[in-house]
Amino acid sequence: MSTPVIPAAAKRTIRPLLIVSWICRLSAAAILLQTLFFKFTAAPESVYIFTKVHAEPWGRIGSGVIELVAAVLLLFPRTVWLGASLALGVMAGAILSHLTVLGIEVMGDGGLLFVLALIVFGTSAVALGLHRTQIPVIGRRL
Repeated sequence: MSTPVIPAAAKRTIRPLLIVSWICRLSAAAILLQTLFFKFTAAPESVYIFTKVHAEPWGRIGSGVIELVAAVLLLFPRTVWLGASLALGVMAGAILSHLTVLGIEVMGDGGLLFVLALIVFGTSAVALGLHRTQIPVIGRRL
């Protein structure tokens, strides 16, 4: 078996997409991992948020575990699609909670948590789009 040869033109196309993928994945993972400290230590802001949406403490801990798994999966090339999908789901819930229950600004944060949720959602969507062919069963058709 010989190794496939990638033409130079394809390399020029693939490299920028690979860089964009890594930027998106690292950004999303960094934000997800950074917020875990507040969830797992029961910081007052996290307790307030999850109490307001009637999900304290299990929603806080559960979403923290899912965010941890998503962040780790985003860092491995074979599991990007799964990590991005998990991150999209959790962030969709966070964004919906901000828009319906919490408001954009929570406890005087100036909307920072909402913006971080939007960033993770956007970067995860881009990562999933770039790695859509890896999704089992349906990926080759996308």
